[in-house]
Amino acid sequence: MFWVLLLLLAWAVAGTACTRLCLAAVRAAADDTDASQHDLTLYEAAFLSGGPRRVADLTMVSMARQRRLLLAHTGWATVVDPRGRDDIERSVIGAIGPEGQSRIAPVRARAASADAVGDLGERLVDAGLAVPAGVRTTVASGMRQVRLAALVVLGLGATALLVPAQPDMPRGLVALWFALPLALTLSCLAIARVEVHPYSRWASPAGQRLLGTLARRAGAGDDRTYLTSVAVRGVRAIGEPDLRAAFTHRDQP
Repeated sequence: MFWVLLLLLAWAVAGTACTRLCLAAVRAAADDTDASQHDLTLYEAAFLSGGPRRVADLTMVSMARQRRLLLAHTGWATVVDPRGRDDIERSVIGAIGPEGQSRIAPVRARAASADAVGDLGERLVDAGLAVPAGVRTTVASGMRQVRLAALVVLGLGATALLVPAQPDMPRGLVALWFALPLALTLSCLAIARVEVHPYSRWASPAGQRLLGTLARRAGAGDDRTYLTSVAVRGVRAIGEPDLRAAFTHRDQP
């Protein structure tokens, strides 16, 4: 009856992993709120779409369009107006440094890690619009554990089938018993993919709903529409070739 012990182990592994994933998914779903009355700012839209670095990109593009920051196609940023209009703009200017000129890539990294951007993310999490880092990590870890559990069940089932046949249990029936915990793990993964899929890396379901209505509320052809596209889609939405080259140049040696 050695296969029975393997079967019990398979059920323990599958049940533990699936329970952890279900609890993580339930906690994530409990964070979904109704934020239909919240009007997203461009900074908030950028954070929900691409995180802190998207906020830094949007700020630099906005300042460049206002001629307060010069972004050269060679990948350099130069301060024209050192007076930032808000904390995030002041973070970008501070990231450029006292000389008023720096490569765009380090400016982006330093501005993205600034306190002003971190406070923006915390406010969005508190409002239920951004996904807390702990939720993203817990759900992802739970899915990895269930995938591993499925492989463990397969391995235990194969081991049980390799054991010399028991007189009281045909091999086909042994395989059927191990198919049950395997079906549990696979069905749990399928359900989790449907339930957890609405969560992006940054925006919660409530945040994604607001992002979906943001473009429709913006006026057609105005500067806010342009910046909204940059906030949601990133630097690939930049229309000016020289300005777009300033950002694409940052990853070149």
